[in-house]
Amino acid sequence: MTQPEPEAKIGLWTATALVIGNMIASGIFLLPVTLASYGGISLIGWVGSSAGAIALALLYGNLSRLVPNAAGGPYAYTRAGMGEFAGFLVAWGYWLSIWCCNAAIVVTFVSYLTVFFPVLATNSSLAVATALATIWLLTWVNARGIRSAGIVQVLTTILKLGPLVIVTFVGLFYIDTSHFIPFNASGQSNGAAITATITLTLFAFLGLESATVPSTSIKEPEKTIPRATIIGTLVTMAVYVLGSTVVMGIVPPDQLRLSNAPFSDAAAVIWGDGARGWLALGAIASTFGALNGWILLQGQIPLAASRDSLFPAVFGRLNSKGAPAIGMYIGSALISALIFTNFTKGLNDTFTFAVLLGTVTVLLPYLFSAAAFALLIIEQKGWQKGKRSKLLLAAVAFAYSIWAVAGSGQEAVYWGFIAILCGVPFYVWMKRVRQPHAAAQ
Repeated sequence: MTQPEPEAKIGLWTATALVIGNMIASGIFLLPVTLASYGGISLIGWVGSSAGAIALALLYGNLSRLVPNAAGGPYAYTRAGMGEFAGFLVAWGYWLSIWCCNAAIVVTFVSYLTVFFPVLATNSSLAVATALATIWLLTWVNARGIRSAGIVQVLTTILKLGPLVIVTFVGLFYIDTSHFIPFNASGQSNGAAITATITLTLFAFLGLESATVPSTSIKEPEKTIPRATIIGTLVTMAVYVLGSTVVMGIVPPDQLRLSNAPFSDAAAVIWGDGARGWLALGAIASTFGALNGWILLQGQIPLAASRDSLFPAVFGRLNSKGAPAIGMYIGSALISALIFTNFTKGLNDTFTFAVLLGTVTVLLPYLFSAAAFALLIIEQKGWQKGKRSKLLLAAVAFAYSIWAVAGSGQEAVYWGFIAILCGVPFYVWMKRVRQPHAAAQ
């Protein structure tokens, strides 16, 4: 039976909200605390990681034009440039990272809810139940089609950006420049401090490729995807850099290093303690929106791989709303299992394990996409003009991605590498299943 195709498509602003929403989760609300021990030199780290993020954004913008209407984004680009097996590894790693990172995001969401519902901090059963209810609520929203998911994404992006932008803009007038002295407070050399802060901040940009994944559900993808990717990355970069500057300039360094909610502390300096609550609401909206966006992608990647017979056919089935609902349900079931299996350890241990497993696997697509772009540029005769600059872009994006992997830490690389290798038997099995089908055809 022919599967229904999605009719509703999203435009530029919803695609941009997907990019911003997936990048801005919980990191920005806590990173100023981590960076406080480095002092003002951490702002140079933000500039360095922003430069790498812009390189990746330009890379994906070019790829979306070079390989148009390619559902699956990084997977499709890698398959086009480097072949089926490399494409499978990217699809496997990306899919794995999505449901692992979704587990981490929902744990963070519940943690922020404890501001208004303290019982969640002491009752682990209730906390886990809340996490599972949130996962399946957003899975249901996404199963109703990309337009429903897009509406939620736009609303939550506005809700998360609102408090951050207001605090950042007003806070510019409250900055105390003495908070940036000494400029390098880490005790390390300037080079070592900059390297460390680039490593700490580059992970905040993960998700900038989000608009490329549901490309067949985006209006005029050859125009919309590059614009959404660049606009989303630039907006996020501005929020990160200016927001960190304001928080460091308002909250005294000694206090900032011990803060649990740096933006809330900055808001309290400006408007009083009553402002802490609505910053917490912004953090809740932020994580809720990020979870919504990543659940959307958790059905799209296996859908694209299934259509190429690299994932089981069940992942390619669409419901009456044109959504890969079964693929979403499978992903959400895996998230639920990850939370349940770590139930006795508590939500914090679940968060740590999920982040470790998902960190390197989400970076793999960047490495392969950069290499695939270089190969496609070399092979495409029609792209002779500007070939050197495009190859330079691929080299910068690849180097940035390698740096990101190296900065993940040995444990993350270890578990991520094992998780990716676990996909090889799955690929062999799919090849074996596909051969009799091809012979019958």
